[in-house]
Amino acid sequence: MIGKTNLSVGEAQARVLRHVPLGGVEEVPLECSLGRVLAGEVRANRDLPPRDVSAMDGFAVRSADLAGAGAVLTVIEDIRAGDRPQRSVAGGQCARIMTGAPVPSGADAVVRVEDTRALSGDRVEILVPVKAGDDIRLRGETLRNGDVALAAGTEITPGAVGVLAAVKRARVLVRRRPRVAVLSSGDELEALDAPFDPERIPESNGHALMAQVRALGIEPAYLGIARDEPEELAAYLRRGLEHDVLLVSGGSSVGTHDHVRPALEALGVTLHFWCVEMKPGHPVALGTRDERLVFALPGNPVSSMVCFEQFVLPALRAFMGHSRLFRRDVTATLAHAVKHKPGRTEFVRVTLRRGADGGLTASSTGMQSSGNLCSMAQADGLLIVPADCDGLAAGAAARVQLLDGAGFEVASVFAENAP
Repeated sequence: MIGKTNLSVGEAQARVLRHVPLGGVEEVPLECSLGRVLAGEVRANRDLPPRDVSAMDGFAVRSADLAGAGAVLTVIEDIRAGDRPQRSVAGGQCARIMTGAPVPSGADAVVRVEDTRALSGDRVEILVPVKAGDDIRLRGETLRNGDVALAAGTEITPGAVGVLAAVKRARVLVRRRPRVAVLSSGDELEALDAPFDPERIPESNGHALMAQVRALGIEPAYLGIARDEPEELAAYLRRGLEHDVLLVSGGSSVGTHDHVRPALEALGVTLHFWCVEMKPGHPVALGTRDERLVFALPGNPVSSMVCFEQFVLPALRAFMGHSRLFRRDVTATLAHAVKHKPGRTEFVRVTLRRGADGGLTASSTGMQSSGNLCSMAQADGLLIVPADCDGLAAGAAARVQLLDGAGFEVASVFAENAP
């Protein structure tokens, strides 16, 4: 067994990422690609738009006819999106045109319908001066045939889905999601479907971890509860090691009946660290066997979830090819003082509120016990108290790592301007 290692959070994160393999490649339908990462570049298969097109509903005109407002033109044609113009626009003429329709030859600008006035017959008055190029989307201004539309490593957002559809990619090459297994350990645990026993502790860690994994678009396998008996634990661990990533909560500390680390080593898992200078979450370990990752997470539920955020989440995102691996953080003003004993980085569960000045204020969710799951259920983020800090004063600025969904507000920032 390796000697006890007490790394900083940053050192432990760096060590984790050094051992994360890049997932393989698979092909998925476009409609299943959201949130995945492109495994190869995607190129345009035509100019987009394929011709100069109108950016507005209005009239295609010759700018030379419209140096000033008040010109009257004759409408020679109606052009809808999908039509092909039949006539060329000559002096004193224009064509009625819809958004996205191709601009007819002879015309070099579009004037919005709001800036015109219909006259009797096929005539229209132009109420504003017009310059060449006004309200025209030029051929190929979005993409030229053969251009790289999306680079390898791009995360597929709704906007990227639109680009893929625009270049006719019905199937997409993406990085594979990891196969993740979740295992809880401990004689004291009561399974969700087990008979009620007031002397036992309901098994919540595994379900919270499963939810954290699912939030990343990965469907994990739940292995259940392994009792504090070495042979049973080893059997569960063997099943877990068939996956790319195994998350084990509980049994990773130094007690007499904490069997996870020795059981892992007996199965050929190399431990790269255990114990990180953080609170909550000190007894956390990383192991590997071949290219499989094992995280031995603390048994206290908040500790387990915080360790997931700091180490497991970036590892899973790295496996899937993401370049942005960590939760976004924001600066917030403390609503109250935060006590802290130097030595370990502390993660304080907080709620966030936006003030009248637009800034964020952070408030503790209350009791910060590592067993208090309610503190995670209520939290918008984790306030980061540096290891060398001896406390933070009320009104001080601090970094808050946002949790899933924490970017949303109850009220719109525009509410005060609502009619």
